[in-house]
Amino acid sequence: MAIRRVGRYALLVFAAFVVLFPIYSAFVISLQPAERLLDFPGILLPTDPTFGTFRDAFETGSLGRYLVNSAVVSVLITAGQVVTSVLAAYAFAFLRFPFKNLVFIVFLATLMVPAEVTLVANYQTVDSLRWLDSYQGLVVPFLAFAFGTFLLRQAFLGVPQDLRDASALDGYGHWGFMRNVAVPLVRPSIAALAVFSFLLAWNQYLWPLLITNREDFRTVQIGLKALSSSNVNELNLVMAGTVIAALPIFVLLVLFQRHLVRGLTSGAIKG
Repeated sequence: MAIRRVGRYALLVFAAFVVLFPIYSAFVISLQPAERLLDFPGILLPTDPTFGTFRDAFETGSLGRYLVNSAVVSVLITAGQVVTSVLAAYAFAFLRFPFKNLVFIVFLATLMVPAEVTLVANYQTVDSLRWLDSYQGLVVPFLAFAFGTFLLRQAFLGVPQDLRDASALDGYGHWGFMRNVAVPLVRPSIAALAVFSFLLAWNQYLWPLLITNREDFRTVQIGLKALSSSNVNELNLVMAGTVIAALPIFVLLVLFQRHLVRGLTSGAIKG
């Protein structure tokens, strides 16, 4: 037992090292002056760190506007996906209608379609609506999320049927039961979906690059690419920009990690 426990902890330490070492490397490189970048592995132990690189990256890459755009787009996409997923998942879990299981299977089948397959059709639709270089063009195609519906449906299936019957006796219809009973009971899953949706929206690169030409609507990932392309010899500046762009994600994961784990595992058994 002791050997097994030691091996388990050793595996966890190794996994933590694999995950955290790139993050640590990016941070310490961003603190170093450009002339120290070739001093490997000495650069991994900073002796004279400076935070001026972050200011330079923020100003050189114009990251302020990009961060605002990413925040607006990510919040709107997250809110839309949570609302549509809650409504669709409740319907699949509690309502009775013809061919419900077949419709749900078709719904899930969309998860197997690569996003690249729909790029041309989505671009033509957005272009026909004159939504290029606009927030609605960045947000509307992602307001529904099949994985979110699946995740919340599994969580709703864990709500006891007795609660639904008791709510009906108290005069609650579907809307009242969903709002006052079902949704509060699956809040961890909703929080997990919100975090997951925000992460995906924040890290989008191809779609914003495709439909935006004006800097006023481009997101932070495009800004990082432009920063790295124009400052090839200044790796510390690029890493500083990367750390700035990743900071909101890091804070979000730290604050909601418990909800993320609980939400993703709460419906793992109920089918």
